[in-house]
Amino acid sequence: MTDIDLLTVEDRVRLLVNALADDQDPVPVAKLFTPDAGATWLLVQCDPDEPDRILALCDLGLGHPELGWVHLAEIKEVRGRLGLPVERDLHFTADKPISAYAAEARAKGRIVA
Repeated sequence: MTDIDLLTVEDRVRLLVNALADDQDPVPVAKLFTPDAGATWLLVQCDPDEPDRILALCDLGLGHPELGWVHLAEIKEVRGRLGLPVERDLHFTADKPISAYAAEARAKGRIVA
């Protein structure tokens, strides 16, 4: 996996499975973050017709995390103060559904994962 490929083939399959499943509250598949800024994304599912379009809990470090659709290509372009690219948290393992992460993030003003 390079800095261009933040997601593995398995991740992409899981994002699609989440999109097609009856479960409306799936667990996140991956966590992305900026190592030199406060941005974090918990990726949940992809659009089956446009796989680069991802439903994610997004926290840009402004105190107002929200669930919404983002394009993976746009996330890849984000840079922090030192110009470092977005990374994947290799140690993240989701242990609850996205609604629980979203509720906690809204209460604390940031994603806590």
